[in-house]
Amino acid sequence: MPSSAPSDDVAALARLARAVESLRAQIAVRVVGQREAVDGMLTAVLSGGHALLVGVPGLAKTLMVATLAEALQLTFSRVQFTPDLMPGDITGSDVLEEDPTTGRRVFRFLRGPVFANVVLADEINRTPPKTQAALLQAMQEHRITAGGTTYDLPAPFFVLATQNPIEQEGTYPLPEAQLDRFMLELRIGYPTRQEEEAIVERTTGAAGTPVAPVLDAATIVDMQDLVRRIPVSKALIAAAVKLARMTRPDDPDAPALVREYVEWGAGPRASQYLVLAAKARAAMNGRPLADLDDVAAAALAGLRHRVVTNFAAEAADRSSTDLVQELVGGRDWIER
Repeated sequence: MPSSAPSDDVAALARLARAVESLRAQIAVRVVGQREAVDGMLTAVLSGGHALLVGVPGLAKTLMVATLAEALQLTFSRVQFTPDLMPGDITGSDVLEEDPTTGRRVFRFLRGPVFANVVLADEINRTPPKTQAALLQAMQEHRITAGGTTYDLPAPFFVLATQNPIEQEGTYPLPEAQLDRFMLELRIGYPTRQEEEAIVERTTGAAGTPVAPVLDAATIVDMQDLVRRIPVSKALIAAAVKLARMTRPDDPDAPALVREYVEWGAGPRASQYLVLAAKARAAMNGRPLADLDDVAAAALAGLRHRVVTNFAAEAADRSSTDLVQELVGGRDWIER
């Protein structure tokens, strides 16, 4: 059994849970519904990960990210990914400047939009792989290299990317290496009838209520450290690892449906993110210990974008979402 969290951490967890409730309330000032997606973004933020938001146009994906950044009092930048976007348009580039007094010419690095706490990569699948790859180092190392010089990015740093699932013309599917950098893939669905009525009423009336700040950058970094200190049992780690390994068709633990329908499964990064997400979900609820239900709750968003299905799955109309749901629901990943 894991040891319990220190008393100071227990008090800090209670403050974190209250802050999460306040964040949910402030986001709800502008965004109607989408509780699951909001909690997914908060899970990624508290874990120090990145999230991919997938949904058709008009479902407030961009508004959700911008509102989150405002409530967290973080610097925010938006990059509209287009087919002609270049890597330097994201990371920045060296510009030649002339000193008006001496006439001497020097290169100065002009920082790109990636130098912000929250970077919204809007419609990330509409730009070529070369430009998509410009985010890889930033997402993994929280630094970028330009002109032979390495620059640290501000802390905390999150990439929240959006993707439209229905537009295929002129899109470039994210390569597996890029997808694996995203901790969670969050699906944004249509609102209910009542929610849509509330959206229409809110957006066609008077100016909306401003969003009040809840946290700041330094507090978020402290909360990320707190989440990592949450103890977990060896049984939980074993279960998370087994669940990730069950998605690999050549693994002895893989069930028949994975061997039949999966081309490639989730890598070791998935196991790490499952445990981190479980810790974050426990923290968001003020609990000093993460449990297997936290792993199960995070599994779908943490695994489906890492599972690559084969032609047999396409012919049988089986998606990675279906397969992950079956794996999680079967509970075979939990040691009896």
